[in-house]
Amino acid sequence: MMHADWPQFSSRAMLEDEQLARLKWSIAHTHRNTDYYRAKCDEAGVAPVDLKSPADLARFPFTLKSDFRANYPFGMLAVPRETLARIHASSGTTGKPTIVGYTKNDLDLWDSLIARCIRAAGGRPGDVLHNAYGYGLFTGGLGLHGGAERLGCTVIPASGGQTERQVQLICDLKPRIIACTPSYLLALGEAMERAGINPRDTSLAIGIHGAEPWSEEMRSEIEQRFGMAALDIYGLSEVQGPGVAQERADARGALTIWEDAFYPEIVDPQTGAVLPDGQAGELVLTTLKREATPVIRYRTGDLTRLSPPVGELPMRRMDRILGRSDDMLIVRGVNIFPRQIEELILSDPSMHPHYRIDIRREGALDELIVTVEAEDDACGERLHHRMKSHYGLSARIVVEKPGALPRSEGKARRVFDHRK
Repeated sequence: MMHADWPQFSSRAMLEDEQLARLKWSIAHTHRNTDYYRAKCDEAGVAPVDLKSPADLARFPFTLKSDFRANYPFGMLAVPRETLARIHASSGTTGKPTIVGYTKNDLDLWDSLIARCIRAAGGRPGDVLHNAYGYGLFTGGLGLHGGAERLGCTVIPASGGQTERQVQLICDLKPRIIACTPSYLLALGEAMERAGINPRDTSLAIGIHGAEPWSEEMRSEIEQRFGMAALDIYGLSEVQGPGVAQERADARGALTIWEDAFYPEIVDPQTGAVLPDGQAGELVLTTLKREATPVIRYRTGDLTRLSPPVGELPMRRMDRILGRSDDMLIVRGVNIFPRQIEELILSDPSMHPHYRIDIRREGALDELIVTVEAEDDACGERLHHRMKSHYGLSARIVVEKPGALPRSEGKARRVFDHRK
């Protein structure tokens, strides 16, 4: 039976008509109620009345992460602070945290979109969902929690940490769905194996994973180890949190964007020019229904491309995130993303799915050091050769015994650029 939160659009034309109406509302709402964006529009010489079609959106200025920091804490709000029902924030590890507010209507929308995500991944009312995303200011835990309850799931609010206890809960309470970062699921799998439990023998059938880029090779590792479907969820705190897009069980390989709530564009990361569907670039998102912290043309920094709808939904899809425009490593003139190195590591069955990348500079030369876990020391030479042949890049490979590298309970930090 179709859940009430499932999109109700019978055609692409119907969706686009609704998108335009919501675009007009969102831009007018943001322009009227936030000084920072009104000033940006004045500088660009545009006003809400200039939006006649979605193509006109390209005339409007971008919203940047630096805008959140420049207007900290409440300058991004488009509603009185007293009307907020909740506040979330980024970690603030690279500066002031980004503060994001939610009205009751915003929380209702969020719950609705997460309910869609879980249903699209194959979840159903009555399922038990083990939520190992961190609770608190981070949007993952509470974001998934509300939507799972909205769908009718029974939620285990495990949060992050206490890995051995989580293993016990999974064995005893028998959840069908688990929501966590992909790297933490692998840590849970290792803890199960240390306890003599085969992860494939647990009740887990669906994994909903996000909050960090992960490769197809890591997906394959998870699915083989657990015997379950591992699906991607996408979001970011400045735009809402998780639930912007979801990989569907019936349309794997890309994520359906909930285009009735977010308008996507792809732009050239250098020039900001809008690119056509099918061409890779930086994802830009405009919120269509958010009241407290609406964003117009927010530059996510995430690299992907848009593709046509598939199946019953008339909403476009986006490729799984290759990486972030600011995560690209430039080593001795070669551009490479950490995910590309991960793909090489995980395609070698002798290596474990945990690694660390260090970049150092000795004099004028960059040194790339990749630390991996394996029983077989010879895998280091294989990885060195494959990096050289695939990307023309030499690296020093350090092979450690399994378990030597630290495990993350949340977002895994794998890259350490000591040149900065």
